[in-house]
Amino acid sequence: MNNVSGPALTPLLDFVDCSQEQDLSDRGVENAVNAANVVSMVQIDFTEHTVPLAYRIWCRGIDIVFSLCGMFILFILLLLLAPLMMLDSPGPIFYYQERMGYRGKSFRIIKLRSMRLDAELAGKAVWATKHDSRVTRIGRFLRATHLDELPQVINILRSEMSLIGPRPEREEYARELERTHSAYRMRSLVKPGLTGLAQVNYGYGDSSKSEVEKLQYDLFYIQRRSIALDVLILWKTIGEVVGGHGI
Repeated sequence: MNNVSGPALTPLLDFVDCSQEQDLSDRGVENAVNAANVVSMVQIDFTEHTVPLAYRIWCRGIDIVFSLCGMFILFILLLLLAPLMMLDSPGPIFYYQERMGYRGKSFRIIKLRSMRLDAELAGKAVWATKHDSRVTRIGRFLRATHLDELPQVINILRSEMSLIGPRPEREEYARELERTHSAYRMRSLVKPGLTGLAQVNYGYGDSSKSEVEKLQYDLFYIQRRSIALDVLILWKTIGEVVGGHGI
C-alpha cells in the first residue's frame, strides 16, 4: 500500500472534489463520494504539518475556550436537572458509549442520559430515531435542546474531540460502514466534532443510509476546512439550535 504525506496530500484531497465552487448539490455530493472511494484505496498519512499553523491554533484555542465555558454551563445545568432526571428515570446521570475517533481510535463519548436503562438490554446496538420511544420525558427536553451533548466538552478538553468535525459514530456502525463504503474511513483523518457541516446541512440521521448521505458533507469539510468555514458552521449551528430545528 502506498504511503502519501506532506505536499502529495493536496492533489489527493483535491481529487475528493467538492469542486472549486464548493458544489453541495446532490450531484456534487455523489461525485465527492465516488472520488473518495478511489482515493481511500491509498493509505494517506494526514500529519499535522499539512494543516496551517494558524488554523491549528484556531482549532485548539476555540476548543479550549468553548470547553471551559461549557463546563460552567454544565455545572449549573446539573444543579437544576439532575434531581428531575433521577426522579424521571432512576439511574446514572451520565451515559458513556464507545465511539470511533481520530485515526480510527475508539474513545468513550460522554452524554447526559436521555434513555431508559433498558434501552439496549439485548446488548446489541440499535439506531436511535428522532422520536424514539426509549427516550425519557426529561430526555426529550435534553434532546430537543441538544443539552444531552453538553458533557462532550470534557471529550473536547481531553482532545478526543473538537468543536467542529464529523460526528463520531458508534464503533460497530462505523466498522460496518467502512466495510461497505471505503470512503467512510476518511472521516477519521480529523478529530470528530460536537457539530459539523453534515449536521447543519442534513440534520438527524437514524440509519446507515443517512450516514452515507452525510458522508459527502464530511468529506467536503475535511478537504475545505478553514477558519471561515468553521465560523459559518458555528453560525448555522446556533441558528438551528435557537430556532428549534435540531441538528
